Amino acid sequence: MGDAKAFRSGREFAAWIGLVPAQTGSGGKIQLLGISRRGDTYLRTLLIHGARSVLFHSKEPRPWIEQLKKRRPLNVAIMAQANRMARMIWAILAHDRPYDKGYASVKPV
Repeated sequence: MGDAKAFRSGREFAAWIGLVPAQTGSGGKIQLLGISRRGDTYLRTLLIHGARSVLFHSKEPRPWIEQLKKRRPLNVAIMAQANRMARMIWAILAHDRPYDKGYASVKPV
């Protein structure tokens, strides 16, 4: 992965891994491309297996994932959890902060 600050956002990092569609565009018009799977295969595999483990073995699952599992197929929910984990990893590395379960970033108004 190298330096996490090379990516502008967690979404860009997740797209590099191949968990979300890549995006391109100019002039305010964004075009979503396909999921490329061009990133680090091993890292993507670890995140997906970790997300699957979280979904099946969590004692207190988050409400958003429970609602997502009701609305979407299981593999979609697993990918959503893997995406969330990848973005958390990016945030921890890019901002040089330890993990804090209760931390919620607030954008300045």
